[in-house]
Amino acid sequence: MNLDWNAFTPGPALAGGLLIGLAAAVFVRFSGRIAGISGIVGGLLRSMPGDRAWRLAFLAGLLVAPWLYGLLAGPVQPRIDAGWGRLLLAGLLVGIGTRYGAGCTSGHGVCGLSRLSLRSAVATAVFMAVGFATVYVLRHLL
Repeated sequence: MNLDWNAFTPGPALAGGLLIGLAAAVFVRFSGRIAGISGIVGGLLRSMPGDRAWRLAFLAGLLVAPWLYGLLAGPVQPRIDAGWGRLLLAGLLVGIGTRYGAGCTSGHGVCGLSRLSLRSAVATAVFMAVGFATVYVLRHLL
């Protein structure tokens, strides 16, 4: 295995992880809700009166934050080695997995594990195993 030392950034990765954990903890502490994106977006489709504003504000923050970062730190040029067909298929499969797994990686991996949820531990292990297997198959077998 070769490690791309230019892409290896443990400091920013640790800082980002700490910020995500802190944000999830503050969110659950003050709202009593889990910061799982699939649940937040899904709740928009069937929201109760008075429940829509915080969901829209949360999603707006997710969209505005990278834009703000780009303004402050300069534009980031992501490199995606896949075409639109593969991206759409991947998104569809992630959506199906999220539905069957009763949550997404943010809900299970960040919030569920911190609450010592067995269901979230199993879901996160399955997410990770399937991700590892997918990368292995796509990069080494195909």
